[in-house]
Amino acid sequence: MPVNAIGAEQLSGIEEESDIYEAFAPHVDTSNISVLTDTPPGKKPNLKSFQDVQSLIQQGKKREAKIVLRENSWPTNSPIRSQLWPALCAQHHVGKTMLDGFYWDMVNQVFGTTELPEKPIMLPPFVDSTHCLPYHLTRKGRAVADRVVSVLGYACPDITYSPTLYPITSILLHFMSEEECYHCMASLVAPKEKVFITQTKLLYEVTWKTVMQIAKKHAKSAVNYLSTMCNGQKPESIFMDWCWWILGGLPFPHLVRVMDCFFHEGIKVFYRVSLAILILFHKHVTSSNSEWDTDAIKNDIDNALPKFCKNIPVSPAKLLRTAFSIRALSSTYISRVFLKTEMLLKSKSVLSGPKQMVRSRSSDNLPTSQSQINVQMMSHTLTIRELFTLWSWLPVRITMYQPILLYTTEEHGCSLTTFYVRVEQHEPTLLMIKTCNNEVFGAYCSSRWFERNLKDDRGQRQAYFGTGETFLFSLYPERAKYPWVGIEGDTGLGHASELFMAADSKMITIGGGEGQAIWMDENIRFGKTDRCQTFNNPPLCASGDFEIRVLEVYGFVGA
Repeated sequence: MPVNAIGAEQLSGIEEESDIYEAFAPHVDTSNISVLTDTPPGKKPNLKSFQDVQSLIQQGKKREAKIVLRENSWPTNSPIRSQLWPALCAQHHVGKTMLDGFYWDMVNQVFGTTELPEKPIMLPPFVDSTHCLPYHLTRKGRAVADRVVSVLGYACPDITYSPTLYPITSILLHFMSEEECYHCMASLVAPKEKVFITQTKLLYEVTWKTVMQIAKKHAKSAVNYLSTMCNGQKPESIFMDWCWWILGGLPFPHLVRVMDCFFHEGIKVFYRVSLAILILFHKHVTSSNSEWDTDAIKNDIDNALPKFCKNIPVSPAKLLRTAFSIRALSSTYISRVFLKTEMLLKSKSVLSGPKQMVRSRSSDNLPTSQSQINVQMMSHTLTIRELFTLWSWLPVRITMYQPILLYTTEEHGCSLTTFYVRVEQHEPTLLMIKTCNNEVFGAYCSSRWFERNLKDDRGQRQAYFGTGETFLFSLYPERAKYPWVGIEGDTGLGHASELFMAADSKMITIGGGEGQAIWMDENIRFGKTDRCQTFNNPPLCASGDFEIRVLEVYGFVGA
């Protein structure tokens, strides 16, 4: 059934809400969206228009805009959000505005097509699969959300852990197109000044600890009550889920009103709303006519707040009023608590020892699922297991970037000239050779191949160039990494230990001194490998001489 027909069918059951379909994007199932209005029956609400809010933003009247957003209870199906939300997000954007079609170019880069894939998209590893909340998106809408999040992961390789990113994408998609949603998310992920979405495990932990600290002061009775319900345990496990009280618990009309303010003011809106939830929860469960049973709360304390949110007994307007009327809760105070908590957690992770620190970072730097997809789609030589091995050998900072196939003999032919045209300006590069005997080995080359053209003070071309970050590796039949011999600080090895890379119009060499670790001819057809002093490696294939079946060279986007 076409989307419009579905829409029309659903519309017929909704009285006096003829504009509901205009308000929501076509990839939304409107049949279960309840429309709450906070005005008494028969009274028409005096709500501000998009133009009213836009003129405040354009004049830089952020405070006035903030008050309008807090006080105007536009119904869930109001068409205002399709203009309002993109405008609110755009004000946080850094740098030039994205050109039309930029998003679709990215989609093409990542997926090779702009058609929505039939199979589920493999989401980036920063996504928390237990909280991929679709709200009222249709099946197509979910696939669109998956795609937006995947492209974000591709464009922002520094995101390592961000469970709220997916639900916020889903919410935006209810009121706008896929491309607009991407632009909004790009602004929220790298905003000018405010925080919207945390992007590392450390900062995620900082947020719940911040909420707990603030609550101890500003929702004291509620925290004390929860502590007594925790049977002697600390209430920390309750606070770990604080953002899911809002994103996973609140009814959709309440959530949409919270987001009206969030897109303007940032994460502090979530902090205030979570305190309001605590205050209202405590007030409700301890009231004389409460249906909540103390034993039931004690037995299922972790679910008490999400359960309360699902059937929250106040209107969206009352929830926001409670949140914004908490006294003496300034942004400065919240920032101070946040920074103090962050410093404390950072110093703890540093104190736990540098070795552990390095290990935990490199485990965060497994190839992102997008890197895995990229390499699997591009590579004729790498299995996924070999990719993981190789990734663990790369310098940590490089693992943050997405790999891109710059040159392969399978597509670009066997010519050193083509190799230079496609590869020489990239730094670093990863060379991968598969021989006709199926051996797989290569090198991580730290410097641009263009440096073969640079001249020294006397006007002579440099024979060798590169740095000690260069290393050799073998993946099949042996699996081994051969780093530079000087990496351990042994510098008494002379000039022969620093012959990293050399190249001219006739050949490429990696490693030197009493032999060359990898040498290839101008036709990229034949090569040889010996022990060399730069890496102290054995020959990388048994016979020493080899015929090249495939050469692949990878660069790293953004490096």
